[in-house]
This record gives sequence, C-alpha cells and structure tokens, in this order.
Amino acid sequence: MARLLSFALLAVSWLSLFGFVSADAVNDLLKKSKPNFDAQLAKSKTCTKDKLEVRREWGDLSTTDKKAYIAAMLCIMQKPSKLDKTKFPGAQSRYDDFVVVHMNQTMSIHGTGSFLTWHRYYTWSFERVLKEECGYNGTQPYWDWSKWSADPEKSPLFDGSDTSLSGNGEKTNHKASPMTGAPAGNGGGCVKTGPFKDMVVRLGPVSPAVDPAPPRNPRADGYGSNPRCLRRDISNYLSSRYLRTQDVLGLIQNSRDLATFQNVMQGAGGFGGGGMGVHSAGHFTIAGDPGGDFYTSPNDPAFWTHHGEIDRVWTLWQWQDINTRVNIVSGGTSMMGFGRQQSLDDLVDLGVVGHKVYKIRDLVSTVDGPFCYTYDT
Repeated sequence: MARLLSFALLAVSWLSLFGFVSADAVNDLLKKSKPNFDAQLAKSKTCTKDKLEVRREWGDLSTTDKKAYIAAMLCIMQKPSKLDKTKFPGAQSRYDDFVVVHMNQTMSIHGTGSFLTWHRYYTWSFERVLKEECGYNGTQPYWDWSKWSADPEKSPLFDGSDTSLSGNGEKTNHKASPMTGAPAGNGGGCVKTGPFKDMVVRLGPVSPAVDPAPPRNPRADGYGSNPRCLRRDISNYLSSRYLRTQDVLGLIQNSRDLATFQNVMQGAGGFGGGGMGVHSAGHFTIAGDPGGDFYTSPNDPAFWTHHGEIDRVWTLWQWQDINTRVNIVSGGTSMMGFGRQQSLDDLVDLGVVGHKVYKIRDLVSTVDGPFCYTYDT
C-alpha cells in the first residue's frame, strides 16, 4: 500500500495544462466521439444495438431506479457465500465473496497491465450477480466525480437519504491519514444514515488507512470474521484537487498511449507536477474503513460506482482512437509494472463471482466478449 501511494503522489495535476474548462467538457467529448463507438459496435459479433445496455450517472437515475439498485445490493448481502468456510470464515454473504476475490488478487491487479480489464470484468460481474441472483433489471451506475468534486457529501450518492449509498461517518475525533496527505475530514466514525447504516463489515482490515485503525482481524491474511460498522471520512480535500472536470479531461486528452493513461489514472504518472491519480483520489475521498483499505475497498458500497466511473473514463479514452486503443495491453503482471509483461492472452479468473474465465483480449471492449453496454451521452 505504501508503495502504491508513494507512486500516487507523483501523478500530475492537469489544471496548469488546461486552466478552467466547461463543466460539460467531458460529456461534450463523449458526444463528439460517439461515431467511433458506433463504428466499433457495428463490427461486433456478439453485441447489437437492440441488446445494448446503457449505464448512467447516479444522480441521473430516477428514485425508482436508485431504490432498485440499493435493494439488489442489500439482497446479495443476505445471500449465503459460495466460498469454503474453512478458508474464508469472514465471508458470510455473496457480497463478501466479491471482497475476498479482490483481496486474493490485489497485488496482481493494481499497477499492472490487467488493472483496467480486470476491474471492468469485476464490476460487470457484480452487475450480473445483482441481476441473476437478486432480480435487478438496471445497469451498473457510475459516480461522475467531477460533477460533485466541490462537495461530494452533498451529492445524491452520499447525502445520506434513502436514495443514496449512505452518507458520511459520524464526526469523531480522529487523525489524518498518513498515506494521503489529506487532513482529517468531517466524519471518521460509523455511517448512521441511509440504506447501509446497519451494514456489517466482516473482512479485513489488511492495509487500513484510517486512524484510529479498525480492530485487527483474527487472521493475519484478513479472511477471518471481524464484524464492525461501515466507517467513512468523506471530504472534498482530494476531490476538489484531483477529481475535477479538468483533471478527467486532461487524463483523457494528454494520455497518448495506454501506459501513460493507466499510470496517471492510478497515480503512477508524473509530468512535472505533484498530485494524485483519479483512482486513488476517488477511493480516498470516501476514505474510512474499508473504503481506504487497498485490499478490502469493495466492502464499501460506493466502490462500484467509483469503478463504474473508472471504466467510463477508460472507455472514453478508447473512443478517441478505436483502431489503436482497444486491442492493446501495457504493463507488468505484478504491482507497479514488475514481473513479466502482461499479455492479451493472460487469463482473468474471478472464481465464484465470475461468469467464466476470460482472456484479457476478450475484455478490452464494452461491446465484445461478455459485454454489451455503453455510457449515456
């Protein structure tokens, strides 16, 4: 975790490159590049316009759609785990299964050539389980960071209403995280508002980034049962610096190759400025436990909308040049580029939460392989 964050602090802040930009600049770019997507869709052998599903921003969903997504998430939190109880005693629900899979593979899916494709398949698999096991009929929403970067606590995602993914944690006396450079926020304690106020976190911690730290897990690997509340420390300190429209637009327009794009996104870039990538900034805007834990972050319900936006931004970057930005991979096979180079033929296996084992080359397009979705324009 420390290694990841040391790299994260090298990522560029794009404001100096772009100055002030329109709040709609990213959506405008998406609309302009849609013909490229249409051309890609026309070539697909598995996805057609009549099957195409559309993912939308949380704030644009109807009340009914928000409640349907929330109900499906609460449903899988009640479904029994499919994992071996002797190996993973802390995994008691299907939701916990997703957390274990992420914990298991953390060191090979961050700062690697599989980061983007692995998380695309992972997020899609979460959506699939919501549909197949809990009757959800919608798509995976995303969190448009830039739309709410000035004050994420007031966004429909975190306002604590019954159509949110719950609010901030209770205000407690706590210290700033030594890993991010951000001061202590206005929360730090247990989440007491919204649909997930009674959520029980069982797995981890493994690499906590909150002070005071949560109780230690009875097992060193974090797979033991360690029941506790969901904690958050949401603030605008990072979002107002690294998740603005100009930051997202700069990431897309200034990344001429995949290595640059994914490294800056994750916080491993560095073009003459300090800062943090949008991936880390999003996670640490939520912060708390487990949101700020590198291994167990999917245990916070907001994880999925954050990675929905990660996938949306990558998709938009791909749309800028479909011919050269889709069937490619870059990076190593262990964290921060170490290990052998990743291959398009390497396998992505999500175990009990996956649909099947796919090659990376099957997961590079949102309209090929198992996928058939796009983002609203």
